[in-house]
Amino acid sequence: MKKIPVLLDTDPGNDIDDALAISYLLSKPECDLLGITTVTGPVDQRSAIAEVLCNAAGKRNIPIHSGRSEVLAYGQGQPWCAQYEPIKDLPHKMNRKQDEAVDFLRQTIRKHPGEITLLSIGPFPNVALLFAIDPEIPFLLKEFVSMAGVFHMNFDAEWNCVCDPVATAMVAHSKRPRHYWVGLDVTLQCQMEKAECEKHFKGPLLEMVLKMATKWFEREGKITFHDPLVAASIFNPGLLTFEQGKVNVNPEKGQTHFEPGEGTDFIAAKVDSKRFFEEYFSVVK
Repeated sequence: MKKIPVLLDTDPGNDIDDALAISYLLSKPECDLLGITTVTGPVDQRSAIAEVLCNAAGKRNIPIHSGRSEVLAYGQGQPWCAQYEPIKDLPHKMNRKQDEAVDFLRQTIRKHPGEITLLSIGPFPNVALLFAIDPEIPFLLKEFVSMAGVFHMNFDAEWNCVCDPVATAMVAHSKRPRHYWVGLDVTLQCQMEKAECEKHFKGPLLEMVLKMATKWFEREGKITFHDPLVAASIFNPGLLTFEQGKVNVNPEKGQTHFEPGEGTDFIAAKVDSKRFFEEYFSVVK
């Protein structure tokens, strides 16, 4: 079985979908998860969530590094991590240093030129700094995939982009051979009501996610599988269809705008939601 090396940059602890994406990557046989980096706000708690999930999967040796906590210039950021509360008494480290993610990502990518898929499912501060510090990095990746943006629906701005608009603009306007954007246009088509989640979330990983989701369900009656869809698309290209062009970002508000045509950006246009859910729950058991 040929495996795909993946580096994951994530912000678990706000929306529950990050934990679902981590669970998928930990369970997918074709995924060689080389490391997890966390971003924005209490990155130590976010790293702890990733560690608890790795432990539940029996994969305690996956490197986990905390990254950028603050926004690069301005923006609302994410100064909270509600889903840490339900797992705070489980074994985990809280002594990781901050701001180690970028160096870890850089070194790992340079050790495996042309092999790694960088998957970003949180705000962009870590990735923006990575591309700025070492502009060759995007050209050393196999693929760069992100859950970010909104392109074909009446919605002001997507959460990951608006949290740190400057970082979003830096990434969008950086030189890179390809960038696959999976935005709200398609992820909102992959939703599951609370009762259905409780029925499907079985096994050590999903039961752990359900434990964390108690905080999520206090204010939401369903889960949108934003990040798991993006993770699954790496291994199942037929889940999504893409349009080629150029993504521009308003650096003040994080709004994304797509111009079809020649360009290095590819935005998700359609999704096979039924096939996605079949894939997800056949992998994460």
